[in-house]
Amino acid sequence: MGYELRDRLVVGIASSALFDLTESDAYFREHGEEAYRRYQDERIDEPLRPGVAFPFIKRLLSLNDLAADVDDGLVEVIVVSRNDPNTGLRVMRSIEHHGLPMTRAVFTQGRSPHRYIGALEMSLFLSGNREDVIAANHEGFPAGHVLPSAATYDETDRSVVVAFDFDGVLADDGSERVYREEGIERYRAYEASRKAEPLEPGPLQPLLRDLNRIQQIEEQRRLEEPDYEPRLRIALVTARGAPAHERAIRSLQSWDVYVNEAFFLGGVEKVRVLEVLRPLIFFDDQTTHLDPAVGSIAGVHIPYGVANTSDVSAGQ
Repeated sequence: MGYELRDRLVVGIASSALFDLTESDAYFREHGEEAYRRYQDERIDEPLRPGVAFPFIKRLLSLNDLAADVDDGLVEVIVVSRNDPNTGLRVMRSIEHHGLPMTRAVFTQGRSPHRYIGALEMSLFLSGNREDVIAANHEGFPAGHVLPSAATYDETDRSVVVAFDFDGVLADDGSERVYREEGIERYRAYEASRKAEPLEPGPLQPLLRDLNRIQQIEEQRRLEEPDYEPRLRIALVTARGAPAHERAIRSLQSWDVYVNEAFFLGGVEKVRVLEVLRPLIFFDDQTTHLDPAVGSIAGVHIPYGVANTSDVSAGQ
């Protein structure tokens, strides 16, 4: 029987999100594909520097020490890259150099790799290539565009803090459409009248479900070892406020998923909370919430729903 991906948290990551490819990309644009191959081959033993999503991936993989069998991890991270197999060698050597337990890779020689997200049962695909993320999103895959960021994290910290927006990320954009089409007062009345009616799941609800499964293992370990402190924490950071907060909570309950912390900010800038919370990664469907925060956190844009087809930039 082959290696089974079911019941694991599977993340696909492009080399553009895992490593800093600024220099490599500039060389490719200036000199072309053939010269780029030689450039990478000549530097095959020069490790690439960590990129924006590197801290998240490294700590996420560290949760595999919770598995009963070290060879049967809870988290699988697969490189999914536009590189060809030859230029991809430097990527794989860099992964080995940085001690990341990643052994699986897809190299597509310039073609968008998003078609393999479903085949490899990924609940998240991260890339620095916006076009690939948009293409994946249009086909219904859970994909996020990793934004440039200057954030740094304490390498001695073992915690894995993940933060999500709600509408257009964990939930679909049904409520957001009402807000944009009918205004804030109608939106509040709409949400209050439907507070017990769960929204449909959004693109990253399966990711939250998979993270919760790891949290359940941590909770069992805490019960067995009272001194054990769970590392994985999940936060909801949303522009929803009362009375719209209740529908978000009821939706999570209906989907049988949960978060550790929730911030219902009612329009207060999210960056105020994010700078204190310091998640390894924050998913939002609007860059207006992400742009102010990328100096201190790794931000990922989910180009889903009405927030990404409208000229209106404010919202939930």
